Amino acid sequence: MDRNDALLADWRTRALALEAEVGKAVIGQARVLRLVLTAVFARGHVLLQGDVGVGKTTLLRAFAQVLGGAFARTEGTIDLMPADLVYYTYISEAGRPAVEPGPLTRHGEDLAIFFFNEINRARPQVHALLLRVMAERSVQAFNREVHFPHLLVFADRNRVEREETFEISSAARDRFMMEVTIDSPADDGMRRALMFDPRFHDTDALIASLAPALVAHTELNGVAELIQRSVRASDALQQYALNLWRATAEPARFGVRVGDLDSGELMLAGASPRGMSLLLRAARVAAWLDARDHVTPEDVQAVFAETIAHRVVFQPVFEMRRHEIAPALMDAILASVAAP
Repeated sequence: MDRNDALLADWRTRALALEAEVGKAVIGQARVLRLVLTAVFARGHVLLQGDVGVGKTTLLRAFAQVLGGAFARTEGTIDLMPADLVYYTYISEAGRPAVEPGPLTRHGEDLAIFFFNEINRARPQVHALLLRVMAERSVQAFNREVHFPHLLVFADRNRVEREETFEISSAARDRFMMEVTIDSPADDGMRRALMFDPRFHDTDALIASLAPALVAHTELNGVAELIQRSVRASDALQQYALNLWRATAEPARFGVRVGDLDSGELMLAGASPRGMSLLLRAARVAAWLDARDHVTPEDVQAVFAETIAHRVVFQPVFEMRRHEIAPALMDAILASVAAP
């Protein structure tokens, strides 16, 4: 075993320990934990879908605790402005105006996870600032450039209440590596624990009970790149991924059927090049977590829906039914495109 193999094996052990530790605070969400863990080691931003109170904030605070980096959040509101993320002003005890860093800039380079709650309640101007932060991991503040080299952005959308909301654009959605859905646990035993076990009633104490800084969050970028260089994708696997890409834009060409819809009239645009690149980036991490040095079709399939569904653009007449059409389309593509 060479040095890189030994390093990756050691980090795999740490990654799985991290996943298990978060699982002590977030129960009944094994697939969600694996997907978020994959995004962490692929260094990709994540959109979260889920009803109120399913544990999205607890999940992210738990990951921030075990990663050892700083955690910050902000609430999307209709009057939120871009500057509110960068700084806030107040009257000091001396009666003079004062300026302090906002939630995005308060922790500086140590910021590991930034959670934007109900992003679709914020205006497009705020989305634009967040897109720059996601793309460049920096922002202009206090007459200097503030860098966030270790930052991952997580955001969720209120999918129940639609009043005073601004749906994020397809270009904004494309910046997120994944969109992950969090539902309440189906198992009655886990539901009973969430209801009656006092451990889950105090979120601060629950998070504090987790082992801190199981991995060095400042080293994740280097490990992520080593994973990408070390996990191979065969020619056959690459052709499979290309066929999946074509099927997102031209489903009818691959015999993809979604109920009684005309698949030839369904799509306005398929997945972007960025989206397919991030799909393979996530698939390499999935392979690594399963102790393989090569990507299999199962690795691609394991992350396909979460990395691609939010990127495809339907014709306007179908866009209002995205929440039901997109999952069915992803399943149909995987069923119709032959795997090697």
